[in-house]
Amino acid sequence: MERITRQGLTWYTFSEVSKKFRHALLTRRGGVSHPPYASLNLGHTVGDLRHAVAENHRRMRQALGISQGQIVSPHQVHRKRVVAVTSADGGKIIPACDALITDEPQVALLLRFADCTPVLFYDPVHHVAGLGHAGWRGVAANIVEAIVSAMEKTYGSRPQDLWAGIGPAIDQELYEVGTEVVTQVKAALPPDAQVFTRQHDRWHLDLAGAVAAQLHASGVGHVEPSHLHTASNTEEWYSHRAERGWTGRFGVLVMLT
Repeated sequence: MERITRQGLTWYTFSEVSKKFRHALLTRRGGVSHPPYASLNLGHTVGDLRHAVAENHRRMRQALGISQGQIVSPHQVHRKRVVAVTSADGGKIIPACDALITDEPQVALLLRFADCTPVLFYDPVHHVAGLGHAGWRGVAANIVEAIVSAMEKTYGSRPQDLWAGIGPAIDQELYEVGTEVVTQVKAALPPDAQVFTRQHDRWHLDLAGAVAAQLHASGVGHVEPSHLHTASNTEEWYSHRAERGWTGRFGVLVMLT
């Protein structure tokens, strides 16, 4: 991973593909929001002041050199709906979906996170990009398979050609889950996936590991984990679990050049 600081903002990129398609895993640094949203909160629905969120978005666009009319975002609902977008969708919020895909250059896909797993996709053969939001519900619904299938059906992408990057997600040690989560997630994973541990009679889920297992099961040719964690590093990332639900959302953006 490469860590970049520009115009007061800090983000990470996957070095291997950074020259093939633009992407940024934006940290919470460099914005104007006050605690508990400090500071680059990009979420409009978490209780932050509207003018602060607007200024954070302006700073993000300026640092990344993009316009509001290029950005497409979804209203994320923890399901597996995937929507293909074009430049005609620039500046829009796509209702009720958790993944966007595009084959048009200069269309910036922006999703928001605070423990759930960002999943970035790039097809170098057909020049297609995708971005998904996978919490435990998304994993249980197998949003990964839905994205791979949508790229294949819409653009002709082959799973073996795809690169996928796994962004910052909650640490397994800090992600205690109930038996209902264990049951639903296990049902959506390959039988040999080892993503649960038992600690002090409690289950803990490796969310990024579950996403990786689904990527491999879907035949994705190259899977690159970031090894970045949210709950243990709230200086750089928002964490819904570690901050007890009172926090902001960091952004992840991808765009074909």
